[in-house]
Amino acid sequence: MVIDDPEIIARYQNQFEKLWFDKFSLERTRQLYQKANVNFPLTLMNSSDLETQIQIIENITLEEAYILIQENKDNPNFLILDVRTPKEFLGEYIENAVNLDYYSDTFRNDLDKLDKNKTYLIYCRSGRRGGNALNIMKELDFREVYNMLGGITKWKSEGLPIAK
Repeated sequence: MVIDDPEIIARYQNQFEKLWFDKFSLERTRQLYQKANVNFPLTLMNSSDLETQIQIIENITLEEAYILIQENKDNPNFLILDVRTPKEFLGEYIENAVNLDYYSDTFRNDLDKLDKNKTYLIYCRSGRRGGNALNIMKELDFREVYNMLGGITKWKSEGLPIAK
């Protein structure tokens, strides 16, 4: 998939500026430059200059979610989290997703047991549970979490791949 949408490119550039001023990781900054198809200035800063780490907690479009999944296929620090019920999950899901039931009494505790330094993509059926889970993960101090707007319903309507 080629990104030629000026709005998506601008979004990555805006993310870069946010991360740069908040002194996030050099690697993430490089990734954002690469996604925006902009040359990374090698003289900016080195990892020893990093003082703080910020949270990235945001809703993203279907297109951005697809790109995120493709870019992290072999990344052990990336997890797709399906927060629908087990019954919904068994019917169909995004490949490699892990199911964690939003309606479970232990949902918050189950989230809290996850590695907070990994990158997560959350989705549900339409986006509501995913948005709520995103807020919970923010409260639990997860480092980087994205919620896919529109959920698996929109994913399927765009003809993107699902597993059964």
